[in-house]
Amino acid sequence: MGFLSKLKEGAMELQSQLVTQVKQFKNKNFADATMAVCALVSAADGTIDATERKKTAAFISSNDMLSVFDVSQLQQTFNTYCDKLVKDFDFGKIDLLQVVSKLKKTPPQARAAVQVAILIAGADGNFDADEKNVIREICRSLDIDPSEFDL
Repeated sequence: MGFLSKLKEGAMELQSQLVTQVKQFKNKNFADATMAVCALVSAADGTIDATERKKTAAFISSNDMLSVFDVSQLQQTFNTYCDKLVKDFDFGKIDLLQVVSKLKKTPPQARAAVQVAILIAGADGNFDADEKNVIREICRSLDIDPSEFDL
């Protein structure tokens, strides 16, 4: 089995696990943190182009795992976070990592947020070095060892 096939198979398994977990984590901090990781992964290379933003927004609105939340609110939060990254990438990134770090006190939610980031990163079939690096930063902001996720 090729790498991409394994990645897709792993992503499908991960998504089914996350659907169950996310239902348990229906709260504002988790919703905000997942939108922050979506924005960070979308801008992993230091920029966020309209195509990447549109693909991620489509993923957010169509994904079963996030259906427990108000999709329009998720998209609004995602767009706000993307705008922060566009306006000033470095400060935006710091701000979004602080949003994510609010999940530190709830390790299951923190791990689920990392899993959402991995799912977003692998959604296009190309889990690149920039995406892995930003997910490592997300892990560090949550006091999670990235090696738990083979990063």
